[in-house]
Amino acid sequence: MAAKAMALALLVVVSMAQLSMGARRRMELYKPDPADMLSYHSGAVLQGNIPVSIYWYGVFTPAQRSILFDFLLSLSVAPYAAAPSVAQWWGSIDELYLSKAEVQTNSNGQSKKSRVLVVDQVSDIKCSMGKSLTLAQVAALAAQTKPKKGGIALVFTAQDVTVDGFGMSRCGLHGSDAMSGTTYIWVGNPATQCPGECAWPFHQPVYGPQGAPLVAPNGDVGMDGMVMNLATMLAGTVTNPFGDGYYQGSRGAPLEAATACPGVFGSGAYPGFAGELKVDQATGASYNANGANGRKYLLPALYNPSSGSCKTLV
Repeated sequence: MAAKAMALALLVVVSMAQLSMGARRRMELYKPDPADMLSYHSGAVLQGNIPVSIYWYGVFTPAQRSILFDFLLSLSVAPYAAAPSVAQWWGSIDELYLSKAEVQTNSNGQSKKSRVLVVDQVSDIKCSMGKSLTLAQVAALAAQTKPKKGGIALVFTAQDVTVDGFGMSRCGLHGSDAMSGTTYIWVGNPATQCPGECAWPFHQPVYGPQGAPLVAPNGDVGMDGMVMNLATMLAGTVTNPFGDGYYQGSRGAPLEAATACPGVFGSGAYPGFAGELKVDQATGASYNANGANGRKYLLPALYNPSSGSCKTLV
């Protein structure tokens, strides 16, 4: 692999549904066998209009909700955000993965641009399943949104809600039910539980080089960490929704479009250094993508299967 990678995702298969855990870890560098590079395994990918339902579990302020909602809106509003933009990042997924997969699986050879469309939201501020969730309960919450076939259910947990393995083995996960053709993503707010693991580089890391943390672009370390992890899980979900799409390594513990480039956000990244990023002159915040409503975000690099390198926006 031209771009060195660090193993920082723990992924498992649970019962009938494929379940992928994503957690950015700064661990040892390694070089995989060239025969085991990230590649397409002939399975389905998510394309075209992708309906998304959101389950807000616990208390999120209106300001916190808007950070995540504006990110989702930013995925499909290229004309309204200056380059580099969130929409450009999303377009790279189309370019590097989705359009190529469709050409291989469809006889017409035509690609469909992918758009994320928020179709429904559910708020559960009283935490109906308690404030300590198992992975099975996360899947059950996702099912309550009744996601459409080919769609994604997003489960966001507040900072006082614990989830099995949160911060220890995962910062988020994506899973699916191949029989119903639906997928889901869970991402938690790491502000108080694991900011060093799941909100780096906006918080001091728990392990590895101890560089000064960067200023979060939206002024909320936990929510900006959620955006980074949500972006990572979205990239994995649309390119490998049912475990037989794009991945590297074992199907039960794969590296995917973003987790194959852990800790890389800008050019020149290395362990403990996120890369060369843009800096907002007014706030000092670091970012690499402009979004809707004047938002700025930090998004992970995407692995380029053709070149064997990590593609960054800056």
